[in-house]
Amino acid sequence: MKKKLAALLLAGSMVLSLAACGGGGSSKEEGDSSATASLSVTTTFAGEDGNAQNYKNAIAEFEEKEGIKVNDSSATSDETFKARVETDFQTGSEPDVLFFFSGADANSFIEEGKVVSIDTIREEYPDYASNMNDDLIAASLVDGEKYAVPVNGYWEGLFCNTAVLEAAGVEVPGADYTWEQFLADCEKIKEAGYAPIAASLGEIPHYWWEYSIFNHTSTETHLEVPASTDEGNGPGWVEGMEDIKELYEKGYFPENTLSAKDDETFAMFTSDKAAFLIDGSWKVGGIAAACQSDPEDPSTLDTDKLDNFTVTYVPTNGEREATDLIGGLSMGYYISAKAWEDESKREAAVKFVEYMTSDEKVALFAQHTASALKEAPEVNEEDFNSLQIKSIKMMADVTSLTGAVQDVFSDECRVSTFDGMPQIVTGEVSAKDAVQEGLEIYAEQNAE
Repeated sequence: MKKKLAALLLAGSMVLSLAACGGGGSSKEEGDSSATASLSVTTTFAGEDGNAQNYKNAIAEFEEKEGIKVNDSSATSDETFKARVETDFQTGSEPDVLFFFSGADANSFIEEGKVVSIDTIREEYPDYASNMNDDLIAASLVDGEKYAVPVNGYWEGLFCNTAVLEAAGVEVPGADYTWEQFLADCEKIKEAGYAPIAASLGEIPHYWWEYSIFNHTSTETHLEVPASTDEGNGPGWVEGMEDIKELYEKGYFPENTLSAKDDETFAMFTSDKAAFLIDGSWKVGGIAAACQSDPEDPSTLDTDKLDNFTVTYVPTNGEREATDLIGGLSMGYYISAKAWEDESKREAAVKFVEYMTSDEKVALFAQHTASALKEAPEVNEEDFNSLQIKSIKMMADVTSLTGAVQDVFSDECRVSTFDGMPQIVTGEVSAKDAVQEGLEIYAEQNAE
């Protein structure tokens, strides 16, 4: 999956407004019972998510257009949010429409038949998601069926504070950035009095966990969970954890990385105290907000300050090229079986998803990331800030997008290496033992 696929994923994602809205529309007549329906909806468009306001605006527009009340309970995406969604499905209080992950986190409610597949919906509404390239819609890990209609995809890259790099005499990394170069740069940055890497290993080690493993696997094998630390990708997983331990031992993370919250280390990055930050495409909005005098008002953006930030490729330490990124279309809109089986909600739920996944809305939400739209809108750089433009240019040279293995290696499996990262980097627990513990839990879950 080289440049052609990366370009395909980006097609349809880089414009804030389009002349046409291509959602296809439902095949039902207007004026039915959906016009008086009330929908419960849960998404991750909340908090610092760059699309939180776009989502609020879209809800208001939809309610006015269709006369359908939306009872929204969106929240920031984290492990607590995932647990809440799972509990809602277990207790029968699931929303009518859910914007959620399409990987292993969705397995439980798909296995229980609590959401409806796209093919099932198309039996009654043949134009449902007809503006999407079906090949780019993620299939369920449970049965291979497609359930979630995607909006915006994601990528994970290396954000850089160029003011810190310049002060330390370090060049912005390029497309051939190696681990050896990265270590040398980190040493220069440390000697200059800055934290090389902004990361909260005690709270959010996710991105370093993912890329450190990716550096010792490959684009073809990364999503394969090994049977043990001695088989398949197993040795690579251990080596990845040991790479993080090396960075910690060299003092390249903030001094309080094991106790600091993620927002604290992010603030170090945006306040010129740290050089590098691995995070997702959603962080583009967070960085821009940090450059505004009023985080809620884009018109207060300090463009000179934002110009000090860029995004590039995560250093490679193995088979993957630096331009091979973690990314894809990992979330989408589900319609619950409960809503589908309710005649007073079915049409309303379909209309809502169609509205939120129309060409116009997908282009607005996806911006500089990725989408599954069939039509490729043209890019107008005047619609983007400087960091968004840099993101688009960075993505133009991406050679592949590979999904995150942590989406397959779900909750309990990750505890020993996610929650246990402080113990790994301090040597209290060996990387091999921590990885093995998680793999054993994964094996037990899959044997059930």
